Formats: sequence, C-alpha cells, structure tokens
Amino acid sequence: MRIVFAGTPEFARVALQRLHAAGFEIPLVLTQPDRPAGRGMKLQASPVKQFALEHGMPVAQPRSLRLDGKYPEDAAAAREALLAARADAMVVAAYGLILPQWVLDLPRLGCLNIHASLLPRWRGAAPIHRAIEAGDAETGVTIMQMDAGLDTGDMLLMQALPIAAGDTTAGLHDKLADLGGRLIVEALELAACGGLRPLKQPAEGVNYAHKIEKAEAALDWTLPVAQIERRIRAFDPFPGAQAQLGPDLIKLWRAEADQAASSPGQAPGTVLSADAGGVRVACGDGVLNLLELQRPGGKRLPVGEFLRGFALQAGQRFETRAH
Repeated sequence: MRIVFAGTPEFARVALQRLHAAGFEIPLVLTQPDRPAGRGMKLQASPVKQFALEHGMPVAQPRSLRLDGKYPEDAAAAREALLAARADAMVVAAYGLILPQWVLDLPRLGCLNIHASLLPRWRGAAPIHRAIEAGDAETGVTIMQMDAGLDTGDMLLMQALPIAAGDTTAGLHDKLADLGGRLIVEALELAACGGLRPLKQPAEGVNYAHKIEKAEAALDWTLPVAQIERRIRAFDPFPGAQAQLGPDLIKLWRAEADQAASSPGQAPGTVLSADAGGVRVACGDGVLNLLELQRPGGKRLPVGEFLRGFALQAGQRFETRAH
C-alpha cells in the first residue's frame, strides 16, 4: 500500500516510524511549516519532518490546504503533490491543519486519523491532558475514518489503556503514541484485505478536550485537593502548574493529595509546613504535599534541594487564582 502521512509533533513521528518499519511505501509526508523554537528562537523542523528527511521521504509543508483560503498557492501545490503520490490511504496524526473535503476524498481508502482517546469522549485538541485532569480511569487510541466534522468519523479500531495514579501528560503521551503506532499498522493491514468494520460513534458520551491555555496554569487552592493534584499532572510538561508566592512564580511538577488531612482555620493556599518531606499546603479540602518545584529561571528540583535555595516557611500563602 502507498501511504501519504500527515503529522507534526512527536506523537505523529512515532506513528510514521512504525509505518516505515512495517514496510509501507510513503511517497509523501505533510507536516507543519518550520517554527521558531528554543532559546535562540531559530526555525526548527518538526519531529515528523526530521524523521522523513532522515529516511529519504519527500516532504511538503503547506500553510493551508484550502484552495479558496488565505494561501491558495500552497494548497494548489499540495494538491499536485498529493495527486502525484497516488496514495491508497492517508494517515493523519496531530497534523494541525484542517483537511478540506477534496483531501478527504482523494485516497481510495480515505483518510485515517490516530486519535488519543476512546471516542466519542475527548474529541478535540487536548485529549490526553483533559483525561488526566478529569480523573478518568482509562483512555486509549481510536483509529477513525475522517469526515468533515471534528473527530466525528466512524471508528475503525480502538484499544483502551489504563491511566495510572502517577501518570503525567508527558508519560501518558509516550504510551499512547506507541499504542497509536501499533494500531495504525494493524488498521492498514486490515484495510488491505477488506477487514475493517466501520462503527458509528455513539451519540451519548460526547465531550470536547479544549486546547490548553496558559492561563489555566495558575492554581486555585480552593478546589478539592485531588483535583489540584490531577491538574499538576495534566499540565506536565505544558504549561506547568503555577503558584504565585509574593513576587515569585513557582512551578509545581509533582505532588501528593492527602484528603484525610485537615487544616482547620487555615485559608486555602497557606503553607502548613516545609521540609525535605514536602511542602504541605492547605486546599479546599485536604492537604497537598508538594514534592517537585521550580523557581523562576531555575531547574525542576526535588523538594529538599528546592528548599536549600528557596526559603519557604509555615504561614506563607500562595495566591489563589480562580478560573
């Protein structure tokens, strides 16, 4: 089978690597234009582009695929490249551009999307973050036949994955990327022999994983302690949970929720104690024990090392930012 691949970040690179290793012919790779990144803000190729070039795959980076949009010349050039590729199917994973109908209709087997949730739960941009934030017991990967809607197409393959108590978005991302790579190879092998059985998404249980905004990083200490702890894990690595302490904006990377503990008379956000065992902070209910923190301009540090360079004392209070 001839496969066009469309994707941009690391999640997509893992899938492209799996397809390449499985022996699929990949005559064209679509990825987002190079973006400024790093301290020097130099233009940087996406993980997908880097892998494609290392393995001799032709790459196109249109700014848009809409023939009647802002960049019609980009879309027209992409159309020529897609027609020349004569693909049986197109695989899409975290590409970042909306596919117009002419793209969806072009390959013989259509466009297959690797989505990091058990659809129809967590359609949209940030399914991994939102599953952790919501306290879901499991997530997974759905291989979906793309249509014009937002993650509304028929389900082709699905596999669940439990969310462990300490899972962060970074860790769960890697597990789901690996699972997605395995499932898309399986789906294409089934498609080659007519073995895929499309299934309509159920009307019940639909919800949306809205894009993560930087403003969400500031913690609201009046929330239940379990919810705050989940947010810290959900926002690792981006945007990183934040707590304002006077003039300092502290990032919080790891914590334990103690729902049984109480802090009578202490306002949410108040530091109850600070030592090598953790920084204990009063919450809406229970106490949160901070275990890994980062000061402005510093590195992520275990709490003992952090406290050697940053004086935190009982009675100090983190500001609360309600959302």
